[in-house]
Amino acid sequence: MRRLLFFISLLVIVASCGVRETGQLTGVLNRPAWYDIDPYGMVYVPMGSFIMGENDQDVPYAHVSKAKTVSIQAFYMDDTEITNNEYRQFVHWVRDSMALTLLSDVDEEEYLILEDQYGRELDEPILNWYAKIPWKTDDEDVMDALEPMFYSPSERIYGLKQIDTRRLKYEYSWIDYRMAASKGRSRHQYGEPEGLDRSSFIKNDIVEVYPDTLCWVADFSYSFNEPMTNMYFWHPAYDDYPVVGVTWKQAFAFSRWRTNLFNQYLNRAQVPMVQDFRLPSEAEWEYASRGGLDISSYPWGGPYVRNDRGCFLANFKPLRGNYVDDGGFHTVNAYSYSPNDYGLFCMSGNVAEWTSNAYDESAYDFAHDLNTDYQFDAEENDLPVFKRKVIRGGSWKDVRYYIQTGVRSYEYQDTAKCYIGFRNVMTYLGRAKGDGL
Repeated sequence: MRRLLFFISLLVIVASCGVRETGQLTGVLNRPAWYDIDPYGMVYVPMGSFIMGENDQDVPYAHVSKAKTVSIQAFYMDDTEITNNEYRQFVHWVRDSMALTLLSDVDEEEYLILEDQYGRELDEPILNWYAKIPWKTDDEDVMDALEPMFYSPSERIYGLKQIDTRRLKYEYSWIDYRMAASKGRSRHQYGEPEGLDRSSFIKNDIVEVYPDTLCWVADFSYSFNEPMTNMYFWHPAYDDYPVVGVTWKQAFAFSRWRTNLFNQYLNRAQVPMVQDFRLPSEAEWEYASRGGLDISSYPWGGPYVRNDRGCFLANFKPLRGNYVDDGGFHTVNAYSYSPNDYGLFCMSGNVAEWTSNAYDESAYDFAHDLNTDYQFDAEENDLPVFKRKVIRGGSWKDVRYYIQTGVRSYEYQDTAKCYIGFRNVMTYLGRAKGDGL
């Protein structure tokens, strides 16, 4: 009993005095508690291995994929493509941040937060997101401050005052870990001169965020698609339809914004941050699309595009161009048709989806089989061949070959199409769900 009381007292002393007084290896004490968070609108995809590549005839004889066993880390994935209304939150955030910045010149105390919660002056003021933006007002100072956000009088139709969407730009930064690893290792191994610091690996970009609504007209010659240009992105009727007209760079910027938005919330709640939202690698996309069914041509598992009642199972271009026979015409609601076994909707058809990977015909030959991922960051002045990014899943305008799980295609990173959208993934924190958590 005396020994038991001694050890209990010792534990109390260790807990109260901290690591410095005990002289024992205890790890850092008082670490914040971590609880597994399922991101809203995402489903869990468990880790696993699968045979990556086509499971049917290579119809165009392209020879750009071959059977290869790869292993994928567990991750979360959006259960649908990013919808118009979800992407509109990004557009409105950029719009409102611009407005608050302009209005801060009129009333700094109203539209900026100058002090922290303890009354101490901030080194750099932040926008006050609780302030109401007076879009309609008789205050001439406010109207003059917001004037740069609207079309000039010569560009207005019937004098209607509208936001100039070309001015909606998002500026963001990220760390290029591949560059940091390459240059850092080279400096240590080959004795290159000192002088590299973190700023060498921080990249910055500014991207116009508004989707290219004219893509509906531009993508098809002698085809009447003006109604989609007029209404598709902003009208409530299309809120739950997948966003299109978004370039790869815009999708990448959206992912960075979504990460920052969520982490800022977690910081306010004093909860540890999570992994970044990002575009899926093509290996992750194919693995998720198969839904745990290896050697499966389509997400639903069977080799056919109809069910036992003769109904089509995806939105694509069936038969000899009968677009409406599958229940669609252009795009359809993002929750249309049945999900695969992971709970993912429209992994085949509806809209093709951007991935994070650069497109190379021989990528399967040299890419690693662990979290397979081939990337190349093309610059603005690079040749078009270096700007190719992998797209997966096929779309409403594609024939059935392109909606197979193993078929890969590409589009250029600075182009926007009315048949390409995207969804996000987030790497799971840990080995697998339930693994010691």
